[in-house]
Amino acid sequence: MSPIDKPSPARAQVDLAAPAGGSHAHDAARGAPIVKLDQVYKSFGANQVLKGVSFEVAKGEMIAIIGASGSGKSTALRCIDRLEVIDQGSIEVCGIRVDSPSVDLKKLRLEVGIVFQSYNLFPHLSVQENIMLALRHVKQQSRSEAREVALRVLEQVGLVEKADAYPEQLSGGQQQRVAIARSLAMSPKVMLFDEVTSALDPQLTGEVLRVMEDLAAGGMTMLLVTHEMAFAKRVADRIIYMHKGTVWETGTGEMLDAPRTPELHAFLNNGL
Repeated sequence: MSPIDKPSPARAQVDLAAPAGGSHAHDAARGAPIVKLDQVYKSFGANQVLKGVSFEVAKGEMIAIIGASGSGKSTALRCIDRLEVIDQGSIEVCGIRVDSPSVDLKKLRLEVGIVFQSYNLFPHLSVQENIMLALRHVKQQSRSEAREVALRVLEQVGLVEKADAYPEQLSGGQQQRVAIARSLAMSPKVMLFDEVTSALDPQLTGEVLRVMEDLAAGGMTMLLVTHEMAFAKRVADRIIYMHKGTVWETGTGEMLDAPRTPELHAFLNNGL
């Protein structure tokens, strides 16, 4: 069986122009896509992980990527931030050709924030110092400027009272929210989330998902690899189901209630 809903370029433009399907649909006119993958292939040795992946993301869209382990979800996300170099195809983010050998990685990563399952906080630095580090060294901000930004983004994720705490003094959910704040501090145009709640218990997962829902409601362009189906259904404008390295099925949250392929049906039955 071949993948469903692999749109032609003309169809993709129609899809992008349509009203968002999620709960935070924006009124802004949707112009050119802010993220575009076109026939992306990626192998690790003899293992071909991405097999012609194509999709587009409009500014302000929240896209949830779901699928079984090994389907290529996280690899696709890492390719968008050039953490992995693709073998074939093209990726464009914020007008930057990510697949170009001469891509300016510093410029790209000022536009794109990425948050992983592991928080990667520096244990010897306080919460606000963790956030200030890139602002001071990459954006060359003064200490007072960087501190002002750090406190603003900590307020955004509900942790301003933890500014002087150290990572070991925080719960896993709080550490993940600090990691999100650290990315937000750089004022990215696109945020990538790679299974950021998979190591958290249900209560802490809820904390982090609420922050992400607030970001989506505020118009942040987001791509989220997740196993949280209820969250994806409620918040995402579109859901992309990946299967064996391809985009197999795409749609709004309703597709989780009425999957059109036996593969998605089996995945949902196995996962829920």
